[in-house]
Amino acid sequence: MQRTEKEKQKKEKIVIYFLFSFDSSVLCFVSVHCFDGNSNPFVSQLNNNINKKARKKKKLGKERLWEKNPFLEQKIRRNRAKTGQKQSKSAEKVKERKKRGKMGILREDVVVINPAEKAGDSTVISVNCPDKTGLGCDLCRVILLFGLSIARGDFSTDGKWCYIVLWVVGKTNTRWDLLEKRLLEACPSYFSTSGIDFYRPANQQPKQLDVFLLKFWCSCDRKGLLHDVTRVLFELELTIKRAKVSTTPDGKVMDLFFITDTRELLHTKERQGQTILHLKTALGDILESCEIESAGPEITACSQGTSFLPSAITENMFSLELPAQYPGGLLALNPISITVDNTLSPSHTLIQVLCQDHKGLIYDIMRTLKDYNIQVSYGRFFANQNGGCELDLIVQADGKKIVDRNKQNALCSRLRMELWHPLRVAVVSRGPDTELLVANPVELSGRGRPLVFHDITLALKNLNTQIFSVEIGRHMICDREWEVYRILLDEGDGYHVPRNKIEEGVRKILMGWE
Repeated sequence: MQRTEKEKQKKEKIVIYFLFSFDSSVLCFVSVHCFDGNSNPFVSQLNNNINKKARKKKKLGKERLWEKNPFLEQKIRRNRAKTGQKQSKSAEKVKERKKRGKMGILREDVVVINPAEKAGDSTVISVNCPDKTGLGCDLCRVILLFGLSIARGDFSTDGKWCYIVLWVVGKTNTRWDLLEKRLLEACPSYFSTSGIDFYRPANQQPKQLDVFLLKFWCSCDRKGLLHDVTRVLFELELTIKRAKVSTTPDGKVMDLFFITDTRELLHTKERQGQTILHLKTALGDILESCEIESAGPEITACSQGTSFLPSAITENMFSLELPAQYPGGLLALNPISITVDNTLSPSHTLIQVLCQDHKGLIYDIMRTLKDYNIQVSYGRFFANQNGGCELDLIVQADGKKIVDRNKQNALCSRLRMELWHPLRVAVVSRGPDTELLVANPVELSGRGRPLVFHDITLALKNLNTQIFSVEIGRHMICDREWEVYRILLDEGDGYHVPRNKIEEGVRKILMGWE
């Protein structure tokens, strides 16, 4: 059966996309255009050029025919009106898609969470969005904030668009819908890949949330009191920025928490009432009063930590020298290996890391790279069942590979220090009393490590150790900003937990080794 003239002119086109790599760091997309066996793209283009004038003459003939036949002209106008209606409906659909996502990209496609099918399996989180420097750090921080650990990860980017897949494990009662929302907020919009963000600062600081003062009195102290408070604030997405906790001579407890609200609703009566109700439920009858008010500059000034830390503490806790081993010899059993290779790619540097796994490991690495303004083009992470992990990163600095030996050594030294102990823990004497000190570095963006105070209070609760007072503040030490927790322990007249046991117990909870 012979085809008609129109069918002969019709060209069936298939577009096939291939993803391949010239080297281990550069990914390329190639599109192959295929036509049916009876057609040729070059012949088709030639025929279009030859028949261009003929089509114009044919169109001109139709227009003249419409002038002679008014009925045909009316029919053509009705068809044009229907076409216009279809185009307007199509435009409305496009606008609707823009509302749901940016420029036709559906928001539900940016972050996709596939929960584990059975106990013991990992939950798979995929992120497909525009890229930015530090995106991996921001996403890993959100995952750490929800108490989850990353067991495996793969991420790649072409500098403008990235695709990230993370396999996470953790609590069974995780609010996955809320996690998806928080991850979506950390992703940049589509407009960041266009010229719309051209005049925005390159290292734009995160939005500063309003600070509120939460103050309450309890008629007496009890073990685990502060942990119950921090757990309630964590579940309500209230972040503790500063704290001042003290016990009066008659046994009453006064707590002052300077907090921010992730949902930005704490200024409303409804949100304040919800917070107070949850605290009453957790603390019971010992809660005498509870108030929430906006913290102005004069109130926030008293939230700053003491400007002085003993020199013995700063020298021992914040030393930049890498010791021979972890407390208890852990470093000797699990050495940290960091290698830099510039031979595999003409434009990228390969960084390979072998170390012991701990809670927030990927966040600590990505935080360090973000502070050094290093862009990750491709990364792969895997944690084995023996507690070790392997990490391969293909990176650039200012669009080039890292060739300066001094920069390489500085980066490797900083990574080793962050992997050895991202948090500093010490138990020292404060006069006749015992003080627990915990410190963690602050990001250059001003954000601290999440859930530190929550984990400290949990560890002390497990150790049956009460807290007499707490001070949380920030200090500049060794040209870096640190968030320092000074916790005075209430040893009372009962059983005293040895100091080395307190330090070991707190460190294990913070590092996820419990």
